[in-house]
Formats: sequence, structure tokens, C-alpha cells
Amino acid sequence: MTIALDATPLSVSTGGVARYTLELARALAARFPDDEHWLLSDQPFPMPEHPAPNIHRGDPPNNRVTRKWWLWGLQQEMMRRHVDVFHGTDFSVPYLPLRPSVMTVHDLSPWLDGAWQPHAQRIRRRTAVLLRAGLATMVITPSQAVRRAAIDRFGLASDRVVAVPLAASEHFRPVACEPPARPYFLFVGTLEPRKNLRRLVEAWREVYKSHAVDLVLAGRARADFGPIPSEPGLRIAGPVAEADLPALYSGALAVVYPSLYEGFGLPVLEAMQCGALVVASRDPAILEVTCEAAVHFEATEVRQLAEALLAIARAPQDFSAVRARGLERARTFSWQRTAELTWEVYDAAIRVFRK
Repeated sequence: MTIALDATPLSVSTGGVARYTLELARALAARFPDDEHWLLSDQPFPMPEHPAPNIHRGDPPNNRVTRKWWLWGLQQEMMRRHVDVFHGTDFSVPYLPLRPSVMTVHDLSPWLDGAWQPHAQRIRRRTAVLLRAGLATMVITPSQAVRRAAIDRFGLASDRVVAVPLAASEHFRPVACEPPARPYFLFVGTLEPRKNLRRLVEAWREVYKSHAVDLVLAGRARADFGPIPSEPGLRIAGPVAEADLPALYSGALAVVYPSLYEGFGLPVLEAMQCGALVVASRDPAILEVTCEAAVHFEATEVRQLAEALLAIARAPQDFSAVRARGLERARTFSWQRTAELTWEVYDAAIRVFRK
């Protein structure tokens, strides 16, 4: 099989969709070495480090016609590469259904609250049209929660939508390290309104009144996320190199993920795979990931979160069983399994398209 993946997410250095595209391409190439995998985009993007011999870079558009990428340019490039199926890794598929296509719908945040994705107008308009017009032969979602919501919102046939869970990279594992100079709660992710960080800071302040536990916010701050005023104990770490994250997760008193809405919640899985205690909101997708192997709270209830953090600060040893359950739960996810399930969707798309 020859597979084309939309490599446009790789043009951004960080973010969950870039991680998904990169890890999926690597896992597909390793699991299915007889297949050819083409990374295609009209935007410049870096190739994966040490790419497998069956991962290739396609050519970018080079004239006025091919710059109309989703209409003509992408089609021409796929014809040149004899592509069997196209995978739109970020809410997109070609406008002309000349071959089977698969679209990943990561979540429904662009349609649920305009403040969460203020620059997603193109996705809101285009993706809805593509889905309702049936231009995606099959649809992948990262969780059953998103699958149900996508079927309801866009009127999709249930047999054309498949939930394929993500995974954490293999290098996320427990790291033995010296206790930090000061204990800390940790958030990892993009700093944006949907992540509910202001409530997290408010809850942490209650803990800090009686316990010297810092709060570390690690991640890229999106342009629409207003600055959080500095105060004692609050550390804005900014983007952290992926190689440094396992130690950061492993050393935390707890990893806190208070998101108002998620399609999957990859940092939650990364933290559990590192043996960290996870404190997370009761978002349906996050609950799928943790399977209750975490401490949960209602996202809008600051008091609930503060009480959970206080309990951990007072007696972290009382939560060792939760940590162990999280580590065990994390072992059920792998990028190899994600690649296998995704390949099955490609195969289904080809069979459906031929009918």
C-alpha cells in the first residue's frame, strides 16, 4: 500500500497534532515496512530525524495551478506517487474524491467555543463542509467521546467513524532523580484558555498558603493567552524540550491537567507512563484515557481541585496505589497499536471507496 499523510502539522515545532503526525508516520513505517509513506504539504516542514527508508518527502507546489493545493496540487502529487489512500492528519482531505481518504478529527473544540480556537475559522467552515458532503471516506477520532460527538454533529454514518487512541512515545518512562529542591505540581501543555489554567492557579494558591509546593506551567503560551502575573512559587517554564519531559513528570508531586475539554489528553498519558500521579478534570475523553487511574475533579470547581491538591501535599504517600494504577493503565497504549488500528481504517477506506 502507498499512503500519503498530510505533513502540514510538522511545519509547527510543537503541539499535539504535530506529535500525532510524526509518531504515526514513524510507527506506520516500522510496523508496515512493505508500505510506502509519503509526507505531503504545501508548507515547508522538517523531515523526521533518521527517517525509515519507506518514509519520503513529496514535492511542494511549484506553479499557479499546484498552489491550489487541496484542489489540484495535492492531487497531482498523489498521482505521481501512485498513492492508494490519503490521510488528512489535521481536519482536512482533498476537495475532489478521486481516491480513498481518511480524516482525523482530533476534537470538536473549534465548534464548541469560539474563544478556545479563535483562529480556527477555516477549520470551522471547511471541515464541516467536507464531512457533511462525505468527502472523507472514513473518519478517525482519538476517543469514543469525540466519535459520538462527531457522528451527532455532522450526521456521519457510524460505520465510517472509528476511534483510534493515541499513545505516548517510548521514551516517556519513570526517571530516577534526586528529589527537587522544592516539591512542585506540574502542568504540561499549550497555555491557552481551554486548559483552564487560571482556575488551577487559584486552587494552587489555597495550597500554597500552608504548604511550600510550587506550581510549574510548562508549554508554549498561545498568542491569545494573557500573561499570568508572577508570584512566589509560580514558575512559568515555557516550552520544555521533549527529552527533558520524563524527568519533569517523574519528579512532580502530581501532574495536574484541569482542561475544560479534550479530544484525548496526551500529556495525561505521558505523565502516567512516567509513573506520575495525575490529577485531571472529569472530561469524558480524559476519563477514557485514565480509566479512573487518576484523581478526578469537576473542571469548574476550584474548591474540589484545591481539596485534591491539599490532600496530596499533606500525604503524598496515600496516593501510591493511584500512581501504580496509572502506570499499569499506560502500558495498554502504544504507537504500534495505534498504527495497526489506523492501517485497518486505511484498508476499510479502500474497500468502501471501491463499492
